Amino acid sequence: MLQASRATCVRRALSRLYSSTTTPTSYDVCVIGGGHAGCEAAAGAARTGARTLLLTQKLDTIGELSCNPSIGGVGKGTLVREVDALDGIMGRVADKAGIQFHVLNRSKGAAVWGPRAQIDRKLYKLNIQTILNNYPGLDIRAGSVFDLVFDRSEADSNPWGKISGVKLESGEIIPCSQVVVCTGTFLSGEIHIGMKRFPAGRLGDDPSVGLSASLKSAGFKLGRLQTGTPARLDGRTIDFSGMTQQTGESAPIPFSFLNSSVDNAANQVVCYQTTTTPETHKIIKDNMHLSVHIQETRKGPRYCPSLEAKILRFSHKTHHNVWLEPEGYDSDIIYPNGISCSIPEEVQEPMMRTIPGLENVKMVRPAYGVEYDYIDPRELGPTLETHRVKGLFLAGQINGTTGYEEAAAQGIVAGINAGLAALSKPPLVLSRADGFAGVMIDDLIVKGAEEPYRMFTSRSEYRMSIRSDNADLRLTEKGRVAGVISDSRWSKYENTRRTLTDVKALLKSTSFSPQGWVKHGITVQYDGIARSAFQILRHPGVTSLNLLPIIPELVAVDPLILSRIDIDAQYEAQLIRQEADVRLFIEDESLILDPSMDYSVVPGLSSEVIEKLFLVKPTTVGAAKRMEGMTPTSVISLLKHAKRTWGQDRGTLVL
Repeated sequence: MLQASRATCVRRALSRLYSSTTTPTSYDVCVIGGGHAGCEAAAGAARTGARTLLLTQKLDTIGELSCNPSIGGVGKGTLVREVDALDGIMGRVADKAGIQFHVLNRSKGAAVWGPRAQIDRKLYKLNIQTILNNYPGLDIRAGSVFDLVFDRSEADSNPWGKISGVKLESGEIIPCSQVVVCTGTFLSGEIHIGMKRFPAGRLGDDPSVGLSASLKSAGFKLGRLQTGTPARLDGRTIDFSGMTQQTGESAPIPFSFLNSSVDNAANQVVCYQTTTTPETHKIIKDNMHLSVHIQETRKGPRYCPSLEAKILRFSHKTHHNVWLEPEGYDSDIIYPNGISCSIPEEVQEPMMRTIPGLENVKMVRPAYGVEYDYIDPRELGPTLETHRVKGLFLAGQINGTTGYEEAAAQGIVAGINAGLAALSKPPLVLSRADGFAGVMIDDLIVKGAEEPYRMFTSRSEYRMSIRSDNADLRLTEKGRVAGVISDSRWSKYENTRRTLTDVKALLKSTSFSPQGWVKHGITVQYDGIARSAFQILRHPGVTSLNLLPIIPELVAVDPLILSRIDIDAQYEAQLIRQEADVRLFIEDESLILDPSMDYSVVPGLSSEVIEKLFLVKPTTVGAAKRMEGMTPTSVISLLKHAKRTWGQDRGTLVL
């Protein structure tokens, strides 16, 4: 063991010596980490025209699905479609690698629909790597970043100055003006299995320790969060016969607006549902004292809790659902969704054998917990650039979030803005009214994250207007203005928008009296009021398909377009009311605040409010209003001071 350690040290020393004698290439943007945030950040930065480098410890783990083999869900599916609307890659790859598709909450309104796909791990990673390896303006290298390099020539305005490069563990320095850190659970990551704990960001992969120390030395406030992943099971040892089956939808809705279908629609796999038992819970309870992960005081995900957490929190329940999900077409491995745990490895298989259908199950890999560093996201601005260091952007779990989709949405925003900053172009800022990505970023930078943050539709006050079906109408034009939308996607978008407009006009121009609609087989109230076909779509059970015999032109329209028309019609009345709320929101967001304002000289602010303002540095009055502890009186005092002082050094306050 000692000899191996010495050999490793010798190799690293030689590597440092060799690297220090070479002349590195400079880049505009360096992205650290090849997970979902890093992949979208690297591609997003490259689309701006910035010369971009993606650095990751292992090239073959780029695009790895570290935990569950699925993409999307309630809230999350909308994030995937928003990433796609900005020309991101997650949605397109999910359409290729998906092996079962369905929409969660289908029985409810479209505002809470959650597109979701079961994913083939190998196909997903293969397609991600194929895209990135051929991405214009993007280089990819294997390398572990040990430190950040700062230029402190502007130390008067900021003691830590700005980014000037990254330093690899080999000693090589790569010059760049922008860095996007997307380290996931690797930032001083530590794995817990029973009472065992060892440094790792993922089972079999080393953590990033030097980078964590570098961020801490720069003054960032680091905290610790927890997450976990269940064991992997041998599907050949499972009896599925008595379980509830879950099949995919016969006509899957693609994630990407570029696609009208998904690759594997005709070859979807089956998932199965079983449950834990009182005996399962007893084994967990009897072994909790042997789990260091449970004994730690760090906070884990509330909305995707471990089995231990569920048993403690819902002690009255005797059963918890377990979903058995295939990991791919050519794999026998099953992912048991719902029983993430960190009890000792030797107890895990006996525990799982108390679950119906798993009586003879064999465990392929143990479940484990992960603890990792994160940075208080109130250190960030709306572009996900840090207040403390110019040119440093953070995305993903480092900001206190959990989930592939949340990471990807942050990654695309951070990457695009890093590229735009490198080229001295205006930033891309998404507000709460623009999309779920804007909601998430605003929640993080204004309120922080004391526990892993997960996106839900309930987090948005404008969810009727920022649905999964209309992400392209909300975001693609913004992306085009920022220069990150390809010509092919823009052409597709313009065709879609034009068709939606034309079909709506056709429906609104087709009108009948109540008697006329009844003659066509559609029951309406006999009130003498003529109704357009668009208005008829608000009636329960009526869709565009019912109108095909009445309006033959609809036969030639893409069914996906018709389904969007149906949704717009159903929400028309509510959207009119919500537009008024959005206008009020935009008014507050248009009241710009100077983030470098000296809050200590603002009359009427309490010391507590001043402290929070210095931490958050809100850029608008709207953001200041949403801060915890911010009173109406404090907002008025802040606005008065801003109006009085802005012109002294900035020109005119934007009001």
